Amino acid sequence: MNQTNRRRFLKRSAGTALTLGLAGRPETWAAANDAVRLAVIGVRGRGTEHIKGFGSLKGVEIAAICDVDENIIKERLESHKEYLKPSVKTYTDVRELLQDKSIDAVTIATPNHWHSLIAIWACQAGKDVYVEKPCSHNIYEGRKLVEASRKYNRIVQHGTQGRSVGAFREAIQHLRDGLIGEVYYAKGTCYKWRDTIGHKPDGTAPAGVDYNLWLGPAEKKPFNPNRFHYNWHWNWDYGNGDIGNQGVHEMDIARWGLGVGLPKVVSALGGHFMFDDDQLTPNTLVAAFKYPDENKMLVFEVRHWITNSELGAVDDGNVIGDIFLGSKGVMITHSYGEYKTFFGRERKPGPSKTTGETHFQNFIDAVRSRKREDQNAEILEGHLSASLCHLANASYRVGRTLQFDPKTERCVNDEEADAILRGTYREPFIVPDTI
Repeated sequence: MNQTNRRRFLKRSAGTALTLGLAGRPETWAAANDAVRLAVIGVRGRGTEHIKGFGSLKGVEIAAICDVDENIIKERLESHKEYLKPSVKTYTDVRELLQDKSIDAVTIATPNHWHSLIAIWACQAGKDVYVEKPCSHNIYEGRKLVEASRKYNRIVQHGTQGRSVGAFREAIQHLRDGLIGEVYYAKGTCYKWRDTIGHKPDGTAPAGVDYNLWLGPAEKKPFNPNRFHYNWHWNWDYGNGDIGNQGVHEMDIARWGLGVGLPKVVSALGGHFMFDDDQLTPNTLVAAFKYPDENKMLVFEVRHWITNSELGAVDDGNVIGDIFLGSKGVMITHSYGEYKTFFGRERKPGPSKTTGETHFQNFIDAVRSRKREDQNAEILEGHLSASLCHLANASYRVGRTLQFDPKTERCVNDEEADAILRGTYREPFIVPDTI
């Protein structure tokens, strides 16, 4: 595509629904050995695991990779060539990729502020979607993604792979069956070493990087290394702090175990301690979510430095998992795929298990079956869990407790908090009000 035609294409397609017709197979697959042709969008960090993980599955072909950094594309073509066929296509602009009707599904491992918009565009283009956590940068766009998945009848899987850990699935069933009695409280922990990112001056984007596309929906600002690779997590324009990065995994397990959706009361306190640097999100945060109708409570805590072994195990100084309290005992889950139970005041050990996860395979199985209920982390569940992270951050940013209406997904008489939960978009990269 020459530059003149490319500019016309981008102007015509940007910010509009990619109503290209359903490129995937809407009802069923033609044959059991018919490969699912997959495109991986964002291949620097977690996207490398997508290439390896999906590229290792039987009946899956990595048909294309996409990244705004041409240097990363070149690296992946060499470093991951065992998972990529010589015929693999490469793109720097996701809108061009979505025009390719030979692609059945996409996986999204971009910065958070791109997740929902790309996923919505992909649904409109007839692609099934595996979207990394959190599926959204704010509550508004997460709900729009759910709506898009329904309207276009797409399989959309959320990257909270704990839902496909056999031990966790058994643990949740134990909670449902009353193993530890009435479960009234859950606490998620994200205690993870996070050193200072320091201060860095604004500069020029590296050669080969389409910085305008990297910014996408975000406000246009000068390039800065501390707002770019990985450290974007700690900037509100692109990330959601550690509660929306690592924490969303544990938040999802905590909400799943309690059997709840969205809360009515949210309160979060925290701060950025120890370091003087460019980080804007808190490195220490305590959030409480009250469910008055269910008479249950969820608490989540982020810590960034030296901590205690609250879950009974520490991996390299990290304490990542969940605690469930019941009328008969306690259940503890660890992020590495283990659960343990203890009963009574004596904390007598009970059932336990450790297993791996099969989340990528679960997505492919659902793509083939065309049954939303076959998914372990269907996008509605992802939206609800991500929303808890957004609510915690909103409470922290406005500095007060939020009264929330789960039905409308809006705060009660709090325009400032609602504005955070609604987000803003830079033309032409706009999440549409009407899907």
